[in-house]
Amino acid sequence: MPSPAFDDYLKTVYSHTEWQDAPITPSQLAAALGIAPSSVTEMVKKLAAADLVSHVPYGAVKLTDAGRRRALAMLRRHRLIETWLVREFGYAWHEVHDEAEVLEHTISDRLLEGIDERLGRPRFDPHGDAIPDADGNVQREPFVLLADAAPGHSGRVLRVSDRDPDLLEALESAGVAVGAEIAVTDAGIRLSGNTPTLPEGAADAIWLTA
Repeated sequence: MPSPAFDDYLKTVYSHTEWQDAPITPSQLAAALGIAPSSVTEMVKKLAAADLVSHVPYGAVKLTDAGRRRALAMLRRHRLIETWLVREFGYAWHEVHDEAEVLEHTISDRLLEGIDERLGRPRFDPHGDAIPDADGNVQREPFVLLADAAPGHSGRVLRVSDRDPDLLEALESAGVAVGAEIAVTDAGIRLSGNTPTLPEGAADAIWLTA
């Protein structure tokens, strides 16, 4: 059954393992959603009863095949809307997340298909996250987190986390954007011939081509 709450949980579970492998725990899920752990426990039970997640007490929460399909469908909506807002309405990349959270639950499938067609079937949203196609397929290049990249590594910015709007705004001011070429040095990074000082937390929010 349609449920925005179900969808928000499923998106969060999927997104947690999209750029790293460790599954999400109930406490991490509660922190990511800003919800009390007791509420998460009850919702996870409902999701498990609906065969959307698998979970054992005190263990990780994992998507079933049905849960993954539903999560990808909602992420497709969310990321297409973010891309639409940036390209068609002039939103900045740090402004679109909350708007998309509202619109993703309200627009029709027909409008979503129209947005996808108008935008030219984009593969990635403004933050570099892959947009699943209508069949739930996702394409992504091999990647490395900036914090894990050794000096001497050069790569293109694949993705910047949208979790912190203030950090996104600061990174934009520093010249960091999806597609930018970055060289990792002992002193930090080199970007367009410059050595910008990145804001705190940036190294854990930027992914480069491997």
